[in-house]
Amino acid sequence: MNERPFINEPISSPQAEYDSLRYVSAETPCPYLDARMFRAESYSTDHLDGALYERLLARGFRRSGRVLYRPRCRGCQECRQLRVLVERFTPTRSMRRVIRRNADVRVESGDPNPTQEKLALFQRYLDTQHDSAMSRDYEAFVDFLYDSPMESREFCYHLGERLIGVSIADRCRHGYSSVYMYFDPDLADRSLGTFSAIWEIENCRREGLAYYYLGYYVAGSQTMSYKARFRPNQVLAGDDHWVSLQT
Repeated sequence: MNERPFINEPISSPQAEYDSLRYVSAETPCPYLDARMFRAESYSTDHLDGALYERLLARGFRRSGRVLYRPRCRGCQECRQLRVLVERFTPTRSMRRVIRRNADVRVESGDPNPTQEKLALFQRYLDTQHDSAMSRDYEAFVDFLYDSPMESREFCYHLGERLIGVSIADRCRHGYSSVYMYFDPDLADRSLGTFSAIWEIENCRREGLAYYYLGYYVAGSQTMSYKARFRPNQVLAGDDHWVSLQT
């Protein structure tokens, strides 16, 4: 297996200098499917254009901090990009209940801005999720969510003056790509993750954008199953080949 260190150079095209930039990770247990192993190819970049990133999404890539990655697992291709077709999206009955439940929530959008208040919320969210693998210190928090090589937006969800959720999304040419959403675990009954996705899909509609990218969908993974509820949607079935998800 070929393992190479990251090189901090901008990626200028979907095919740019793959041999010199590529890092292939060692295999680790798959976080989504039991009895499977996961590995990824990764690239580091200091600048990423939104139009280029959308082309990279169509080749299976995602962004985390300044790293672009896509799964390269042996004998498995279950991690598939999923995008919602914004213009045709209609909330389901259960989604409409979530909207009513959060009618008192105020949303502010702007440039991503890390604060101690957001860090505390993020730490509480991780503690409830029992994700011991993710660091909780400020530097890691910024590297993961706020050190972006491209245009990103932050959506802050408030109940009165209380910050109850934060979502970050990347601005692509034809849509937004969700990066991460964290929320107050004491308000789990509000389904803020679902509410934020609905609100951000509608924000795409207001901005005249065609797609809302929800990240990877993994058939058979309980933690990924919710994404299929946002319909109509498409999953990536090969480079630049999107098909309707059949569930």
